[in-house]
Amino acid sequence: MLFKRIENKEIETAKKLYEIWQESYIVEKELLGAVDFPPLNRLASDFMKSENDFQGLYEKKELLGVIEIAQKLNSVHLQSLVVDPNHFRKGIATKLINKVFDSYPSTTYTVETGNSNIPAKKLYESLGFKKCKVWIAEFGIEKIKYEKNEGRISKIFRLP
Repeated sequence: MLFKRIENKEIETAKKLYEIWQESYIVEKELLGAVDFPPLNRLASDFMKSENDFQGLYEKKELLGVIEIAQKLNSVHLQSLVVDPNHFRKGIATKLINKVFDSYPSTTYTVETGNSNIPAKKLYESLGFKKCKVWIAEFGIEKIKYEKNEGRISKIFRLP
């Protein structure tokens, strides 16, 4: 498997991002029982305009999953995480998140998901994220925010 930064400004690449977003988020929409699900409204042109970083995990030339990273002054936000539904439950999401931990050193990492998305919640909690907020989003879905705090020194100098 190969990790690769995705150049989202290119139209063909943005179309591939759009496709994997649609495939992955339609599953989450159904899981949450949502009527309106904003991630599905994102267009290829929206990916091209984004200033966030996109990291992909590939096997040969097949894109298995993508993580979108929003770097902030004192934190890193996992903006989106999508996995091709043909590759669910294969550890792709875990590998992508660990790639962020290794490539984007920070003292604080945050992520949000639907509160009914049990697989995502279990994943984040297994990686050390702690619940910090639950609310009803403007589109009617109960969301949960997680945060993981790490000291920069422990991030750089990991003990065996």
